Amino acid sequence: MHLVACVSLAVGLVHALAMGPAYAQAQADRYPAKPIRFVLPFGAPGGAPDAMARLMGPKITDALGQPVIIDTRSGGGGVVATEHVARSAPDGYTFLLTSSSHVINPAMNPRLGYDPIKDFTPVSLLAEVPNILFIHPSVPARTVKEFIAYARANPEKLNYGSSGTGSGTHMFGELFAKMAGVKMVHVPYKTSGSLATDLAAGQVQLSFGSATVLSAVRAGKVIALAVTSSRRVAILPDTPTIAEAGLPGYAASNWYALFGPAGTSRAVVDRLYPHIQRIFKLEELREKFAAPMIEPIASTPQELAAYLPTEMEKWGAIVRETGIKAE
Repeated sequence: MHLVACVSLAVGLVHALAMGPAYAQAQADRYPAKPIRFVLPFGAPGGAPDAMARLMGPKITDALGQPVIIDTRSGGGGVVATEHVARSAPDGYTFLLTSSSHVINPAMNPRLGYDPIKDFTPVSLLAEVPNILFIHPSVPARTVKEFIAYARANPEKLNYGSSGTGSGTHMFGELFAKMAGVKMVHVPYKTSGSLATDLAAGQVQLSFGSATVLSAVRAGKVIALAVTSSRRVAILPDTPTIAEAGLPGYAASNWYALFGPAGTSRAVVDRLYPHIQRIFKLEELREKFAAPMIEPIASTPQELAAYLPTEMEKWGAIVRETGIKAE
């Protein structure tokens, strides 16, 4: 009887393995059977991750028939949410909607409990958000070339503000300093509002800030010198990129992407991704994204997978050279 039981068990295991792809496809065909959870690492209402999740959610619900729950888990510069998703079941019901901090944090803290590539399944590079090189009018420069010349002639005399150590605004400044051959003093802020106030008052002379500072530009308190991305943005058509205005090769943007835990089936990703691509092509979404300078992309999973190693190397090199440590 024992032999018969063992043979039966072995036959059952072989059958289950053989049915694996068919079973996965069947599961994908029934997907989703319950609410989908988008985990966000940053909780600012109206911020780029929040805005994307809230615009995508109802349309995914319309397409797939299940609600999308927005689960914000702030803390650790994105680490808390990222670790949660890395440890979640790869069943297609938990996804991480995160930023470029996904590849920056491990460079600053190699002891994190996850690998940004191995522990996640790429779904889509959703969008990028360029920043703007803002300067205070007291700085005697009105072009990027003039600014670089002034900064070189006055090493460590210019203070540049960021939204925190290791943030995108910090990394953009360090990349600029490295490529331009200038030395500036980094001043981290805990809130973007405080940074914007001090920039307008001349307490710091520059920042690589977001579109929220444009009101100060319109008031004549701050100058928008150039955008950080590789191409100009729609709401600032006359503002050049840093690369075309004097620092060839410079390109940096915050980006936002969607990941599942490692092991999320390709069938589930293939079920979800086409709806994301369709949503990000909608004109109504593009109109809502224009003011905060969110540039829709909706890449394929394969494109996101290929993009991650280059970003890790780019920002990892900056972290290694500057010695930036996580706070």
